[in-house]
Amino acid sequence: MNENASAHPRPHRPRRRGRAVAAVVAAAAAAVLAGVLAPASVSAAPRPDSVQQRLDGLVAQDGVPGALATVTGRDGRTRAYTAGVGDVVTGAKVPRDGRVRIGSNTKAFTAVVVLQLVAEGKLGLDASVDTYLPGLLRGDGIDGRTITVRQLLQHTSGLPDYVDQKAVLDAPRRYFEPRELLDAALVKKAHFAPGARWEYSNTNYLVAGLIVQKTTGRPFGEEVTRRIIDRVGLRHTSFPTPGDMTIPGPHPKGYQRTEDGTPRDYTVLDPSWGWAAGAMISTNGDLNRFYGALLGGRLLPPAQLAQMRATVPADAVAPGARYGLGIMSTPLSCGGVSWGHGGGIPGYATFGGVTEDGRAAHLAVTTIPGGDGTAEKHANETVDAALCR
Repeated sequence: MNENASAHPRPHRPRRRGRAVAAVVAAAAAAVLAGVLAPASVSAAPRPDSVQQRLDGLVAQDGVPGALATVTGRDGRTRAYTAGVGDVVTGAKVPRDGRVRIGSNTKAFTAVVVLQLVAEGKLGLDASVDTYLPGLLRGDGIDGRTITVRQLLQHTSGLPDYVDQKAVLDAPRRYFEPRELLDAALVKKAHFAPGARWEYSNTNYLVAGLIVQKTTGRPFGEEVTRRIIDRVGLRHTSFPTPGDMTIPGPHPKGYQRTEDGTPRDYTVLDPSWGWAAGAMISTNGDLNRFYGALLGGRLLPPAQLAQMRATVPADAVAPGARYGLGIMSTPLSCGGVSWGHGGGIPGYATFGGVTEDGRAAHLAVTTIPGGDGTAEKHANETVDAALCR
């Protein structure tokens, strides 16, 4: 759920962002045979696609089994890319714009639902957690009377993370109740006083999901579906129901390498441990549409969207990164910023963002990259290149 490894950037968070093929046309060949130098306009090779080259590099150099991306450029055209294989056993192709588990991108959906409830007057951003869930947060340095809803969404609450990634890797099909996950966090000491600083913690969004359920009286996933998925028409996006361990529709398989280096299939996985922090399924194309609709004002009134985009430094994610309420801004090499989140869950990692002028790029790889972070750096550079070309 970490952007980098669990459900964020940390299951976040995210971060942030070849070979030229010579083309010889028939006219040029004929000209050579005739002993005449072909005109430059005829013999010029087409410019290689930098996004495809970079995806190929993620497979060839960084060792990810498969990669896929969907990009909407400055010209308004949308292009889908794939590299590698969607199944390491059969060698099946990666489906174009296939579905993947999107990890901590789920947090952006959660934050939208909370902010919609704020706009409806049912929640207060600066109200305490105890206002809605009295007595829920109590522990060593932890007190729900001093933690606000805003601090949950912005990761400034000081709540320790509940995620035990090894437990999930060891038993990927185990079901977890949200309260069981919360209890795992509450036995730990608070990392800092509420509001003192920024630190990514999936526990913040676990609590936010519980507040949504208490306020609406409905299952959290139903609220996400009704308020966002159906409203924007995200046809390939879903919040898994309890017990659903599959990915519907065309999708590449997701893997993590074991200690001996062999890939273990994590495609079938119970995402309950991610819940409101990282359980959702989507496509790169739907993520482009979701974040575009969000920035375009189709999901939140102006006042709540402005609150969402009020950021604090989050350099732990990437240099220059800033975190708002469930979304993050990342500097682009060509100037300006992109907005998005990113995420990781065993088997899949997602990277991406959208810009104010409608450019959009999301990329997924079929593993959470390990090692020294080089693969993640290359993935973020691919997003940057796609948005800046």
